[in-house]
Amino acid sequence: MKEKDPTTRTRELGAALRHAMDRASLSGREFARKVDWSQATISKLLNGKVYATEVDVATFLAVCEVTGEERKRLLKLAREQDDEGWLQQYGSRVPKQVKTLVQHEDRATAIREFESWYVPGLLQIRDYARAAIKSCVNVPAEEVEDRVDARLTRQNIFDRFERPDFTFYIHEFALRLPMGGAAVMSAQLHELLRLSVRRYLNIRVIPASVGGHAGMAGAFRLMEFAEFNSVIYLEGETSGVFLEKEEQITAYENILEGLAAAALSEGQSRDCISDLAVELYPDGEDHDDGG
Repeated sequence: MKEKDPTTRTRELGAALRHAMDRASLSGREFARKVDWSQATISKLLNGKVYATEVDVATFLAVCEVTGEERKRLLKLAREQDDEGWLQQYGSRVPKQVKTLVQHEDRATAIREFESWYVPGLLQIRDYARAAIKSCVNVPAEEVEDRVDARLTRQNIFDRFERPDFTFYIHEFALRLPMGGAAVMSAQLHELLRLSVRRYLNIRVIPASVGGHAGMAGAFRLMEFAEFNSVIYLEGETSGVFLEKEEQITAYENILEGLAAAALSEGQSRDCISDLAVELYPDGEDHDDGG
């Protein structure tokens, strides 16, 4: 094994191996004794801080008696550790700030986001994402589909063994703005309802009836980490800004507290989304006068 900077795959592999060791009721010391590895090496492996060969992983799985499809999956993950992943696939067509954002998302333990005019990118369906990206006049037409694919691929974070806890504050205006037309919005609202029941994902609506609210300055995302200080991400038309100073983090934590106080509860938010889907898009069809 050799040390390396943590990547998505090494962290995912480490988390899965930790789970396997727990299921086998083995402590780090007991495992080290069985395979003649140091406890420090095992700790680094479980935290995704060392590169484990396929042989190393096979040894680990044999001791933990992991078999079948799970064994195949983890051995495949071991082979793919050095792949740069989907960011490599899209190359220079993904803005630099988005690559940095993805790296932060991969390491986060909790993500809290506020959006005033759009459904958050991690929650968007393909047609909604396409309409949103097309509305940005500075995105070349030939890059739209690449950016749509990249945005949707980021949603793989929901399928990870270890993933952040998510809280999304969405203003009611974002749910009423007919992005892509009635059929697209109907599908998007129903997707939010499906996502809202996941235990790690909290969707809360800021109702228009509250008037002014703590998030009036605009959309933002706060990402929390186990080993690092929190980071705020602000996205603009031509750049993304990461804020890390303590006073900046405190300011946005205050905003999140204000949004939490103004937002509907999770259950009330589901009711609101459901009511909007029925009120605005009862049959999911566009009702254009044709003028």
